[in-house]
Amino acid sequence: MSTHTTNQEAVETVKKLIDKIETAMLTTISSEGLVSRPMQTQDIEFDGDLWFLTSKETDKYQELLKNPSVNVAYVDKSYVSIRGTAELVEDIERKKELWSPRYEAYLGTTYEDPKVVLIKVNTEAAEYWETGNTTKSVKQVLKKVVGKDDENEINKTVDLS
Repeated sequence: MSTHTTNQEAVETVKKLIDKIETAMLTTISSEGLVSRPMQTQDIEFDGDLWFLTSKETDKYQELLKNPSVNVAYVDKSYVSIRGTAELVEDIERKKELWSPRYEAYLGTTYEDPKVVLIKVNTEAAEYWETGNTTKSVKQVLKKVVGKDDENEINKTVDLS
């Protein structure tokens, strides 16, 4: 059976799965291998990209300068793994928009501090498993239209590129 899914339908599926999950695990590549750490999910409309705030004084910042390939994992009622490329963004207006008092407590500074930087994850693909009695997923594409959906797969991938 073949199905065609629009980019918007794929974005909506992923958005629904990660909605209201406050913490994600961001995986970067260090000189010693893969490193995962919890990151606060931004309360903005998911459009296919993810946003995080960090300090330039962290290991993750240095790791992203060397290798921007990342994975972001969300766990709640479903499991979502999103692959993408991180971009370090210095947009003061976007920092102000995303800022909250919890960052001031965590980073010990304000959004105006030049050490504060945004991480924009340009998403490429998402793989997810919906919980229940059986594992279930759907192959969909963001920003492209794809064709075939194999219902016999254990899990499926949402292409976000």
